[in-house]
Amino acid sequence: MTLQALLVSKDDNASEALSRILAGFGVPVERSSDPEIAAGRLAAQKFDEVIVDFDQPEAAALVLRSATHPARGNGLVIVALISDESKVRSVFGAGAHFALNKPILLEQAKGCLRAATAMLKRERRRAFRVPVQASVVLSVAGTNEIEGILLDLSESGMDVLAAQPLCPSVVVSFRFTLPGGSAEIEAQGQVSWATPNGQSGVRFLDMPETQSTILKEWLVANSPQAPSDDAEIFSQGKLTDLSLGGCYVETESPFPEGALLDLCLKAAEMECHAEGLVRVMHPGLGMGIEFAWRTNEQREKVREFIQFLKSRAGTLPELLISPRSLVADAVEFNSSNDSPSEEDFLLELLRTGQTMDREQFIAQLRQQRSSATASS
Repeated sequence: MTLQALLVSKDDNASEALSRILAGFGVPVERSSDPEIAAGRLAAQKFDEVIVDFDQPEAAALVLRSATHPARGNGLVIVALISDESKVRSVFGAGAHFALNKPILLEQAKGCLRAATAMLKRERRRAFRVPVQASVVLSVAGTNEIEGILLDLSESGMDVLAAQPLCPSVVVSFRFTLPGGSAEIEAQGQVSWATPNGQSGVRFLDMPETQSTILKEWLVANSPQAPSDDAEIFSQGKLTDLSLGGCYVETESPFPEGALLDLCLKAAEMECHAEGLVRVMHPGLGMGIEFAWRTNEQREKVREFIQFLKSRAGTLPELLISPRSLVADAVEFNSSNDSPSEEDFLLELLRTGQTMDREQFIAQLRQQRSSATASS
């Protein structure tokens, strides 16, 4: 299914440049110079991406209200066009995920829209659902097992009809066999919504990687309309800072604050993987990513990687980044690293980075590097 973008701007030069870039990514663009008409289009048609010009703040606010209305659901990516770089933090606060400076610089715009398109494709694949009819067994801590029927499946969750109503936000354990008897899936999830008749939406939590892979393959094999694997776009960046709690990556294609990413770090024969939450994003420059540690083994892997880099002066690590979702569970990240066993200045900086402008953040980042170099 084709992605669709709505561009709201009176700037002909910017609109033409962005339309050409998006066309190169296979994303058709509908343009409107009238914010009221654009708001009406958002109400009447499904768009995946909205690019809105903030040269007229009140008009932009009208479009954003329509774009972020709860009735639209999640998954819409918003790009703000700004003439004043000092307004970056305010447009992020208003709901934008990305920001582009005017006049448009082609390479920066390509990097921004490449990241936005990768995120959109990933969101589309995560949200794609396959109808099923299969038995499922659910259980909540301290209660008996509840029988139910699977109604549909996606990479990120499932709809079920349980023998008794579930409570929203409760964590449930579940197990079911994929139709055809190909494999049994057993994991935990959180109830996102529930109705009195027992129907519920369950978001998967901590599904083992092997089972997650099996589920993805089953979804693709059992629906010819499933989005293709080209959603798995990997972005390369330069790893400039690394600690047990997180990292900073210089890239022209940073992902938005709050996004969940998969990271693969490589150096010579060493390799480690981590999940990351984008804590701070600087358009066209880079992003600060906090790691989420589900096990001590994952944390120790990064510790070994850091020690390896220290022992091999001059070794340049390779970094591959893939988007997982537009919005990560920030509570999960806070709980995973709230009380680090050792001081982590980089993690502290990442968590406070949204309160600083870019120059302040980079100055503190450089100061931290100098302190770390002197101490080592």
